[in-house]
Amino acid sequence: MKKTNYEKNHKFMRKCVTLDNHTPVKGYDFEKEFEFDSFLESFSTTGIQATNLYQGIEITRKMIDEKAYIFLTMTSNIISSGLREIITFLVKHKMIHAISVSAGGIEEDIIKTLKPFVLGGFEIPGKVLFENGVGRIGNILAPYDRYLYFERFMNPFFDRIYKQQKIRGKPFTPSEFIRELGFQANNEESYLYWAAKNDIPVFCPGITDGSIGDLFVFQKQKRADFYIDAVGDNKKITDICLNTEKTGAIVLGGGISKHYVLNANIFKEGLDYAVYITTAQEYDASDSGGNQEEAKTWAKIKINAPSVKIKCEASIAFPLLVAGSFLKRYQKQDRNNN
Repeated sequence: MKKTNYEKNHKFMRKCVTLDNHTPVKGYDFEKEFEFDSFLESFSTTGIQATNLYQGIEITRKMIDEKAYIFLTMTSNIISSGLREIITFLVKHKMIHAISVSAGGIEEDIIKTLKPFVLGGFEIPGKVLFENGVGRIGNILAPYDRYLYFERFMNPFFDRIYKQQKIRGKPFTPSEFIRELGFQANNEESYLYWAAKNDIPVFCPGITDGSIGDLFVFQKQKRADFYIDAVGDNKKITDICLNTEKTGAIVLGGGISKHYVLNANIFKEGLDYAVYITTAQEYDASDSGGNQEEAKTWAKIKINAPSVKIKCEASIAFPLLVAGSFLKRYQKQDRNNN
């Protein structure tokens, strides 16, 4: 056979591997009648982050099927957004077993039971919003009056907690404090309510941050012997890891809520499954951007554990992951029960 010009000019073609036995890249065919499961399945062969997302769905299915203890870690903007409703669904139906969240994710769940946040825009000038008493969380608007409602809700709660602390002779851990807060909310739209009702621990290693941290300061000024036992929760989450055969984590964003769970799993030589959803990158060596391979060097994730980092913003990727994993298993269980 006569050689092509490409072969003549590129000697490396003689050693080129064809990869004919590998999976072809192929996206969804919209010429056919739309079917959501097939659409989601097509992500597996789409490439780029769509394929990583589908890997995350498959790993999450394994966590569920193999009855792993599932940690969900998240930054507070998850609760600021409409993802709160998805978190509530997961907690209500006991699909996850523990949560680690930053302080905003505690206070904003309560605030939303009192009055909602509203949609705005990313480009609204800060000066305009400040002068009108409105805070901005990306394109979500949080008028200051929400925090006045929150303080009014919290003051009698603090009175009750302080009295209970005196009776029991020891301070509450953050997760105990949050559990009582969930019961106090007594609102089925609240993920903290369902966590309290279903005995799902909610850890908040940075609970003194945010508006709730300000209220702790006010309490300390009012009552010098008011305390929160942060170390107690470190022992609690460590004991969970030590006494659980398999653990998995779904990590939304980074920060302290992510590391709190990863660090606790060092005590069992690492997570058995890990799915990261984040826009943080590795180049600055932050823990938020650190990938699963970095975590393996610290025994936060087992060396051979199924794991993936999905480089995508969570409000896009997380609903798809839940639809392809938790929801499918929930619907299957519901059909079997009926």
